[in-house]
Amino acid sequence: MSYLDKRYDLWVVVLSVVIACFASYVALDLARRVRSPDRVAAGAWRAGGAIVMGTGIWSMHFVGMLAFSLPVTVGYTALQTFLSWVAAVAVSGMALGIAGRGRLTRARLGSGAAAMGAGICAMHYTGMAALDMAPGIDWDYLLVAASVVIAVLASAAALTIFSLLACLSGMRGALAQVLAAVVMGLAISGMHYTAMAAARFPLDSVCLSAGAVAGNRLGVLVVLASLILLLSTWVVSLLDARMQDKTVSLTASLSQMNSRLQSANDELRRRAFLDPLTDLPNRKLFEDRLARAFAVHQRRGDRPGSRERSALAVLFIDLDGFKPVNDSFGHNCGDLVLKEVAARLCQGARTGDTVARVGGDEFLLLMEDVDSVSDCTALAGRLCESLRAPFDLGGQTIEISASIGIAATPGHGERDKLIAHADSAMYGAKRAGGNGFAVFEEHMDVNAHAQLTLQSELKHAARRGELRLYYQPKVAGNGGQIHSVEALLRWQHPQKGLLGPAEFIPLAERFGSIAQIGHWVIEEACRQMREWSERGIHIRVAINLSAQQLRDPDLVSRLERALKRNGIDPARLLCEITESVAMEDVKAAQRVFEGLANIGIFLSIDDFGTGYCSLSYLRQLPAKQLKIDRGFVTDLESSRDAQAIVDAVVQLAHALGLKVVAEGVETQGQRNVLLALGCDELQGYLFARPMPASQLLDWMLDDTSSHARDFAPSIIDDTGALAS
Repeated sequence: MSYLDKRYDLWVVVLSVVIACFASYVALDLARRVRSPDRVAAGAWRAGGAIVMGTGIWSMHFVGMLAFSLPVTVGYTALQTFLSWVAAVAVSGMALGIAGRGRLTRARLGSGAAAMGAGICAMHYTGMAALDMAPGIDWDYLLVAASVVIAVLASAAALTIFSLLACLSGMRGALAQVLAAVVMGLAISGMHYTAMAAARFPLDSVCLSAGAVAGNRLGVLVVLASLILLLSTWVVSLLDARMQDKTVSLTASLSQMNSRLQSANDELRRRAFLDPLTDLPNRKLFEDRLARAFAVHQRRGDRPGSRERSALAVLFIDLDGFKPVNDSFGHNCGDLVLKEVAARLCQGARTGDTVARVGGDEFLLLMEDVDSVSDCTALAGRLCESLRAPFDLGGQTIEISASIGIAATPGHGERDKLIAHADSAMYGAKRAGGNGFAVFEEHMDVNAHAQLTLQSELKHAARRGELRLYYQPKVAGNGGQIHSVEALLRWQHPQKGLLGPAEFIPLAERFGSIAQIGHWVIEEACRQMREWSERGIHIRVAINLSAQQLRDPDLVSRLERALKRNGIDPARLLCEITESVAMEDVKAAQRVFEGLANIGIFLSIDDFGTGYCSLSYLRQLPAKQLKIDRGFVTDLESSRDAQAIVDAVVQLAHALGLKVVAEGVETQGQRNVLLALGCDELQGYLFARPMPASQLLDWMLDDTSSHARDFAPSIIDDTGALAS
């Protein structure tokens, strides 16, 4: 039988192969996307990818058909042409579905390749059937079988390539994807033109669908639409890949940041129960261990037939002559002494004893399983002897001693009295000249009478004009200007002289007069700011709020009235609340902070790091500033841990939009480290000691003083401009 001559446009054939390779490349990109752990995203990529990939493969087939011509006019029926496109989309969806299921087993490879091969053949031969020829196409079934084999093998190769590319990344992955796309494109083209070769058209054939889908313009339109669709999908895939890379990078960065914050948070949690200077247990942890020990000893004594309970003792240790160390050599030197004292106490204590630091130079020691009070006095004697030994601080020899009070149970009161009675015994040792120890006796309770007397006098101190506010400057880290000052309370006692807050504030808090003192501080600070304003000096003043003031429902309105009465901008007043006080009652602190923020008062978290401040609560408090406790600043020059903690706090504060102030700065080295870590303001003896308002004014305006030469401070107002 004679057949019509078949002709092919070489450039259109090349174009069809290029489209096949490009469609394969985009298909490989889509195969990566459908492996996304996000099922919704993977499903969306699979659905959209099937349409895009199928359209690309079908476009190659359609362009290949357009490259083919006969001596008679040909055309394609619309329905069967559309069905061939549906078959291509279905095959693509099947391929992406198999690619997205993970590991490719032999069974899945075989069944998947057979199904995909059948789908590709269905697409091609349905497209060929769109040529409505009379008489019909005469097929060379050997070549038809060859085209089927090529379709199955091409499908198997595609699935294998999908699986292998999942293990590659970077430049190797990109090169492998290009080579794989070329192989797949040639395989798909080979199947198509093998199948075309299998079709033979009798010499007298006529195309009944010549007036249907046909024409070069249509071919150009199909090519352009397919290329635009493939190119758009490829660009979207690239953007998605880049976004995923950025997401992975951001996730890793956030994970690292969270790890650092978690470490800082864990350290802050640990610091909630440890003294930041000595790493000894603080009062809270000591009282917890005392309660546990008392419960254990009580259970032992309550057992039938048990021997008499052994004693439980508390030693209260207070250093003699420590205040002159701070006054003469500075707090930095005093802190070194306290660290050495802590080390000597731990070394002298028995195994199992608990040593804690509960105040400036006050320590507690818990003794369990004590047979008699003589065991306590023996230990107290050894500790006194140990603390009498000179302290060598870099060539500077310092000698101090200690007074120790002892209270034991049974005999000296129950658990809740032991610390107070040991304290009374310690004062008894001090009255005896210090440098020794004393066991609690009933008459020592007369010390309580002295405290009551002092408390009674404190109630009238404000009315008598005995309270004073001293001011300590805060210096800007980036230029040395004086941004603000902190108001610190003092009591000019008629007999005892000038008393620091540690000597009377605990009494005021214990007996309920702290609120009255707090009201006086508010009024005096506002009055002093008005006086400075009248002289042209506009500087922010920080005051401290107590736990009792936080619970005062009238606090916010009281502050607002005081500011208005003195004509002070609320932004010039900064209220500091210690971290431990804020965490005692978070809701009350948040309510007060929000009320103060609403009227424009600046807010600060003081002594940050000495308690445990939950990061979630910290975010809820509308504070403007964190103040790092001096305990962290002390070791900055010698301790990498201290630097890491301060660095984490500064980064955390800046991430939350808070300024950072470091207190207790006493050396140039500490100052340099804090500036390098990005601390915003510095406060401490290195710059100035607390001083009365009149002396502070002279200090600020005296351009010839040493502070002016070293730190070049300037008085600035709230806008940052120099005040007159």
